[in-house]
Amino acid sequence: MRYREVIRPSFWLLSFIYFLFLSLVVSIWAALGNTPALISLVFLTASLALMAKRMEMVIEVNGGELRIDRAHIDFMYLGKVTALSEDEMKKIRTRDADPAAYLAIRFWVSAGVKVEIKDPRDTTPYWIISTKRGEDLVKALKN
Repeated sequence: MRYREVIRPSFWLLSFIYFLFLSLVVSIWAALGNTPALISLVFLTASLALMAKRMEMVIEVNGGELRIDRAHIDFMYLGKVTALSEDEMKKIRTRDADPAAYLAIRFWVSAGVKVEIKDPRDTTPYWIISTKRGEDLVKALKN
């Protein structure tokens, strides 16, 4: 394994979602009583744990292949690889975005990497990948 990174949701995001869940539990308690509120609290707490797991993104570079969750591409189809700063990432996710691009982004990660695709059979011009270690990913893809 040359590179592996797991992007997990931040604590503040999970805390905010849990706050919203708890406000829903209080509403259920006020309207229906203790038992339905306790059941909804258990259900929503389990849902938050499931959501946190599903929001993870795994980036791997191994064996001549770039993998992001279930998406993967061989090195032979990769073109120029560029680390993006926070400002560059904001622009490429919004006004400079190409609708045909593959976006492996998480809004809570501000930097990323742009990987151009040079496969004549693929209409995807580039991949945008959210990462906290952009330079490390660029090095792994260039080797």
